[in-house]
Amino acid sequence: MFKIFREKAFVIVTAFSVMVFVTSCYTPQETTDTKDLSYIYNPTKNVFTPSFSIFNEDSETSVLSVRIRRSELFFSEANATGLPTASLLISVRLFDNTLGGSMSDTAMFRYEILREQVGGEFLCKIPLKAYEGSSYTAEVKIIDLIRQRTLQSFVDFERSGPNSSLNFKIRDHFSGNEIHTRTLRREQFINILYPSKKVDTLWLSYFKVVAEVPPAPSVILPEVTPSNEPEIIIPLAISDTLPVMFPREGIYMLTLDSGLYEGLTIFNFGTDHPSMDEPATLIPPLAYIATPEEMEALISAEKPKLALDNFWFERTGSIERSKELIRIYYNRTLFANHYFSSYKAGWLTDRGMIYIIYGPPDRLYKNSEGESWGYKKPAGKSRWGSRYSVEDKYLWFNFRKQKSIYTENDFTLNRASTPVSYWDIAVARWREGTVFRLDNPEGLK
Repeated sequence: MFKIFREKAFVIVTAFSVMVFVTSCYTPQETTDTKDLSYIYNPTKNVFTPSFSIFNEDSETSVLSVRIRRSELFFSEANATGLPTASLLISVRLFDNTLGGSMSDTAMFRYEILREQVGGEFLCKIPLKAYEGSSYTAEVKIIDLIRQRTLQSFVDFERSGPNSSLNFKIRDHFSGNEIHTRTLRREQFINILYPSKKVDTLWLSYFKVVAEVPPAPSVILPEVTPSNEPEIIIPLAISDTLPVMFPREGIYMLTLDSGLYEGLTIFNFGTDHPSMDEPATLIPPLAYIATPEEMEALISAEKPKLALDNFWFERTGSIERSKELIRIYYNRTLFANHYFSSYKAGWLTDRGMIYIIYGPPDRLYKNSEGESWGYKKPAGKSRWGSRYSVEDKYLWFNFRKQKSIYTENDFTLNRASTPVSYWDIAVARWREGTVFRLDNPEGLK
C-alpha cells in the first residue's frame, strides 16, 4: 500500500534578485519572473510528464486523477525501511473562474511509493469541492521530495450539469482498469459507465476528424472546425460490461439524448497517436516545412520510408545531421500531440504549429482566457547619456481559449496580434538543415 499523508499548510518560496550598477553602464541581471510558466511545455525542464482527468463524484465533489509513469519516478533505498521508495508531495489549489479566479479549495497529499507496488504508472485521486454551474482551474504542483524537483501544471474544467463528459467513466474491457484519456487506439475495447444513474441507451454521434493544416501565423483565415452536423446518429445499447470499440478515425460523442450535443467525447486520431512510427504518420507533419509538390511526392511515393529519408538528407547532406534534425522535429511533434491535442491531433493545432517550428516558448503567461507565448529576440541596447542597458525583447504569440462542445483544450492563435512572425525565415532555416532559433540574429531584420 502507498503511505498517504494529508497536509494542511503550503510552503511559499519567494525569490528576489539584485540590480547591479556601474558608473558608465549597467546591465540588469536576469530576475525570476514568478508568472512565467514556460516550463510547463518544456520537457527538458520537467522531471515528470503527468496526465490528468476529472470526474464529478457527486453534486459538490470533483475528483482529480493524477497519473505519472513508473519510469519517471525516482526510487531510493536511503530511508528507514531500506526498500526502494519514491516520495512525492502533490498540492492542488482550485480557482473558481466564475468568481473572478478566487481560490475555492486546496489539498495536499504526501505519497511514499514502494517500487514493487507500482505497475506501469502511479495513480492518485484527489477530491475537490466544486459546484454545478461553475468553471475552475486547478493548479497542481508535484514535488519529488528526493530529487527536490517541482512540476506545476494547470487543469481547466467546467461543471455544466448532468450531461457533462465529467459524469462519465470508461474502463478497459479486458483488464477492468479505468482509462483516464479520451483518445483511444483503434481496436481498443472499452466499457462506458454513467455511475450517477442507470442508463441502458446512449446516443452516438460521429463527426469526421479535422485534418487540415493551419495556415502560417501571419495568414488571417478562420479556423477549420468539425461540422456542426454529425455524419451519423445512432442509438447505442449500453451496460457496464458491454464491450465497445471505435474503429474509424474520427470524433465520437455519446449523449443521454439524441437532441443533445454535450456528453462524453472520444477521439480516434489513428493507430499510433500520439506517437509516430510509420511513414503514414511521419509524413503529414512535414507540411509546415515542405512545399506542396514535395508533400504530394512523399505521400504518393512507392517507397515512402526511403522518400522520407531522402527528404531529410537533402536538407543537410549528412546522415548524422539528418538524424539530429529528425530527432528534434519529431520530438516536438510528439510533445505537441501530448500537450495540445483537442478535437484534432496536437501537431495540427495552432499551438502545435508554433511549438514545432519555434520550439518551447521562452516566456509563457496563462489565465482562464488564454495563453501568451514569448520567444526571445536578439538582445537590444538602449542608451541614455553615457549609460546603456541591455533589454530583452520577445516575439509574442497570443492564443485564446475557445468554447468547444468537444474539448477543454481548444486554443486558437490571434493572428492579427503578430503581424511579423519571421515564419518564412524559420521555415527556410529548417529547410537548410538548421533548427531555427529566434535569438540567432543572422538573417533577422
